[in-house]
Order: sequence, then C-alpha cells, then structure tokens
Amino acid sequence: MALRLGIDTGGTYTDAVLVDDNNDVLVAVKSLTTRHDLTIGIGESLHKIPTQLLTDIELVSLSTTLTTNAVVEGNGAPVCALLAGLSEAQVSKSGLQDILEDEQIIRLAGGHDASGRQVSPLDENAARAAILANKNKVSAFSVSAQFGVRNPSHEVRLQELVRELTGMPVTCGHELATSLGAPRRALTASLNARMIPFIQALIEAVEAILKELNIGAPLMIVKGDGSIVNANTALVHPVTTILSGPAASVIGACAMSGAKNAIISDMGGTTTDIAIVTDGQPELASEGARVGDWQPMVETVKVYSIGLGGDSEVRFHGGNIKLGPRRVVPLSLLCDQYPHIVDRLQVHLNDMPSPRHNRFVTRLEHNEALLSQMNDHERAAWELLGKGPVELETLVFDNKDLAKAMARLERKGMAIYSGFTPSDAAHVLGKSDHWNTRGAQLAAQVWSRQMRHLYGFGSWTQGNAEEPAERVFTLMHDAICQTLLEAGLHQENLLNEVRSRHIAEVMGKLILKAGRQDDKNALFGINFAKSHPLVAVGAPAATYYPRVADSLNVELILPKYGHVANALGAVMGSVVQRAEIAITQPTQGIYRVFNKQSPFDCTDLQDAFSKAEQLVTQEATQLANNAGAQNIQVRIRHNNKHVISELDGDLFVEAKITAIASGKPNLEVANN
Repeated sequence: MALRLGIDTGGTYTDAVLVDDNNDVLVAVKSLTTRHDLTIGIGESLHKIPTQLLTDIELVSLSTTLTTNAVVEGNGAPVCALLAGLSEAQVSKSGLQDILEDEQIIRLAGGHDASGRQVSPLDENAARAAILANKNKVSAFSVSAQFGVRNPSHEVRLQELVRELTGMPVTCGHELATSLGAPRRALTASLNARMIPFIQALIEAVEAILKELNIGAPLMIVKGDGSIVNANTALVHPVTTILSGPAASVIGACAMSGAKNAIISDMGGTTTDIAIVTDGQPELASEGARVGDWQPMVETVKVYSIGLGGDSEVRFHGGNIKLGPRRVVPLSLLCDQYPHIVDRLQVHLNDMPSPRHNRFVTRLEHNEALLSQMNDHERAAWELLGKGPVELETLVFDNKDLAKAMARLERKGMAIYSGFTPSDAAHVLGKSDHWNTRGAQLAAQVWSRQMRHLYGFGSWTQGNAEEPAERVFTLMHDAICQTLLEAGLHQENLLNEVRSRHIAEVMGKLILKAGRQDDKNALFGINFAKSHPLVAVGAPAATYYPRVADSLNVELILPKYGHVANALGAVMGSVVQRAEIAITQPTQGIYRVFNKQSPFDCTDLQDAFSKAEQLVTQEATQLANNAGAQNIQVRIRHNNKHVISELDGDLFVEAKITAIASGKPNLEVANN
C-alpha cells in the first residue's frame, strides 16, 4: 500500500492520521501536545500507529496551529526589525511596537520611491552597529525598506549584513509580500521572524521521530492557503503557515462531509477558525486573513480566527465574565496529569478566596535567546518549573521575587497559567469525561467563590459546581453563535470589524429570540445560512455545536473523523507557489517592469508583458521546485488597471502579472 501520514500539532493536542490512496482513514490517533518538548507529544501519537504500516508511508505532511496561536496570543521569539526609509508615523501605524521592544525597532536612512529610484543611500554603518548590538538579544532579524517591493536592493543588502555579522535567520519584507504598504509589510516580516523558532522546533521534533521510526518519506508542511511546501521552505517563511491548521481543517472537513456549500468551524483549545466554502472552494484572502488583532500580508484561506477555544480563560472583565483570548491549562487536564493538584484545589476551596486560587504555573516554550537574558530570579523560577507545576498562591507567600519572575516568564510566553475553562465546565456538566472530573468540579467551586467574593458577581448556590459551569457553558454557546454571525458578515465584506461585531451581537439576540418556541410576538424573522450547513470539527465540536446549530436553526454535520480534520487535510494538498511583477507607466510611452533584481524600462507594453510573464514564470517554477513539487504546471494571471482620459482615451496605469506554479509533491526526494 502507498500510505500518507498527516500530522497536526495544535496548542492542546497532536493528531495523526494514516490515509490510503482512496483517502480512506486507516488510523486516527490523538495525544497531548507537549510545548516544552514537542517530540514527546508527536512521538506518543506516532507510536500509536501499528508498526507494520510505517514502512508503506510515502509522504508525511504536517499542519499546525502553533503559529496561529502565537499570533493570537501575542507570543513569539525576540526579534530586531531593521527599517530602511520608514518614518516614525509608519512605524507607529505598523503595530510593531505592540510586538517588539522599542530598542529593537531600528530606523535607518535608505529606501526608494514608487518608481524604484533610491531616495537616500542605505546607512550601512548604523545598520552594522544595530546588528551587533542586538545579535545576543534576539532569535532572528526582520528587514523592510520603503518601496522594497519596487526595488529590494536595500533589503537584500541588510539581509547580507545580518548573515555576515551574525549567521542568524533574517526575513525580508519583499520575500513575503508584493503589495505596497510599508507598515503592514514591516509587520509581516517581523511576525515571520518571530515564528522561525516555533517552526524550527516543530520541524526538528517531527524529523527526530521520523528518523527514530525509520520513515524516510518527504516532509511537507501546509501553508495558510491550503497548499503544501517542503520543510526547508517553511522554515524560511514560517509566517506563511499562519492559518496552516485552519486551512488543513477546511480541506479535511470538505473531504469528510462531502458538502459543496458549507460553513466550516474548527474549534480547538485556543482558537475558533471559521471559513465559508461555496461550490466546493474556500475563498482566498489575497490581502491576508485577520488573525486575532493582526492581518499579515500573506495569502491565506479566508478564515475568521479568534481566541475562543475549549481552553480559553474564563475571566472577570468590565463588570462581567469573558472568554479568552488567553489560553490557560484547564484544571481538569492539570489534575489528570498531576493528581496531587486535586488536594491543593480542595485547600483553595477551604481557604479565604484569593485571585491566585486555581493558578498553577507550568513550563511552555524553550527559547534560547530569552533564556540567555534571564536574571537570577527568572532563572531560579525556570529551574523550579522544571520540577513540575508551581502553586502561585504558596509561592507569593514564600518568595515574592520568585512569584514576580514567574509572571514575567508567563508574559514572555515561556510559562503558562492554569485556570477555569469551558473544558472544565463541560466536565462538570458530564458533557466531557476524558480528563479529571473531580478537578473540574473543585475548580468550578473555587472560581465561583472568587467571582462572588472578589468581584461581587454571581449568586450561585455555595458548593454547587453545576450552576457556574452551566453559566460558562452558556457563555461559550453565545460566543460561538456571535462568532459565526461575525464571520458571515465579514464574508459579505459589508462592514468593518468593529461594526460587524456590534451588529452580529444584535443579530444574535434577534435570531436566538426568534428561535425560542415561546416567543410568538417576535417582530423580526432572521434566517442564517439556510444554503450552507454547519460543518463543525475539532476536539470540542461535538460538545458545543449541537446546541449552537439548534439555536441558529442550521443543519449540523459532525464528520466521523472531525476531531482530526486538520491532520486529514494535511495530506490532501498540492504544492502551489506564486510570483508577481508589477508594471507601471511612469511617463507616457515608458513601461517600467519591477523585476526583483533591478527594475527596467520597455517602450512597448506588449514587450513589457512578455518579459514580465517570462520572469514570473521562471521565478514561480523555481519556487515550486524548491518547495518540493514535481510535474509543475504554470498559470498566468493579469490584473490590469486603465483610466479613461478625455485627451488620450484609454490610458494604461498599472498591471500585476502573477504566475501560479503547482504540482504534486515529489515523493522521491526525502528531506535530509
């Protein structure tokens, strides 16, 4: 048999499926993701596959939500951004200051204009000084220059300097995005650089397990547009794997459900990702899908992704309880892994309420750059976490400096808190039973006492775990309904994000009210998604979505292997790579072709088109070949802009020539 192995590494679970030539699932397994050492969770999943089947694997394909989760949660490795020619206003607009330290955002003289002409020489001396000053403080560098997509020479030179002086990973904006918009391109390059350690650790973990199991098949990774690339390509451009998991999930959900028109909702531990499929094809967001608070310039499946999952923190905010976007470790899971935590929760329940009750700290990410910058208290905290979960309440009384260091590790993404979550509520209500139910019950009681005594919220019966759990379950139900409505409004491109969120909330109330049988006097009758069934996948889907579908009065499909949809979709993609060149008319009769090496001019438009097509075909083909494709086919796409002038008639303004190269994975080339 020729088998394909699909792996999905999410924030909570690592899934694996084995698929034959007919796309039938032979094996589907699931293990907990071990973020501090990914090889453990991946190894546990792959070791559950019968040994006799491993020798028939011809392709391994990987999807992941780690990059998506990192962006949503604001985590990532430390990065230095080198910005040539960007103004202070552009930096402020970019959002870089929300993800990087101010001293690691370096503005340099340089950059070009819209015609590709140099505005100012690149200040190489300042660049060298900045690179050397930051090389021991960061894990990677990002580079972006004003109009770098029109002339990338300054970005290329900065990239050369980083490699020459440090040998560290470096990302250029023009390699990731072809659209104008220096602030967003700078952000995209920095997000990419922040993701490199995540993808590197993931690839190394998978390769180590494959080597241990003597699996020599090529390793591919799903991009956010649903296509796949080899591991080397993904390592250079990890930001393209943002929405890798959701894209794979859409492909897997479509394959399993057989639905041509559907709303695909993938719910994991950290995020809920929603895509609309019409006539069998998910729409692509050429300008990038919104992921949490960010919108990188990377073509992806058009997915609406928010920080809402089974492991979302239930917190008090603004006079009410809220879900997410931060992920915490459910107490039911922590008690399942460390049974002695149950006794500590009982102590919390018997004690005076404290905001630190239900809070235990565990290791999350291992980042060498951050480890090297730890002070003595942080290093002591990190070493303590190596022995197992640390109870925050006890630590605050024993060693306040160590407790503060724990909080800093959590803010840096190196540690994670536990807390009461919707997953715990589901265990209390008997809707889930895969973790420790007693731990969930105690966590619910501790949390309800915190809400009542610390914040004056709630009037649940003392000692009753079901009442607060039902409140959280209902909150999750309402949040899912609103998120589905928001995604529908976004799909129609009618409203901006703030307005769509507000209107979705109002629509949700009207739809839910109209759906109640006892309301005979409703003024509004609103239908949602009558032509599109709701296909719900992901581990928590069966817990929450039957009630959601009933409330919204939509058809629900829960595929048999929906809990491993991402892993299944990972093995169904093709290699697809794109290259693009812009052509403008800076003066009458002169057509400028913005080749990446150096822009050049033509005096004939058809000649400019021909040369541009030749260049993008060569580039896209080479990219596809490097990404692991064989039998490559290329399609050319034109996007021309004209204006009508009273004097000159139809006047050419600009064109974008895109080559799309696609092919099946080359199964004879294994990764080294």
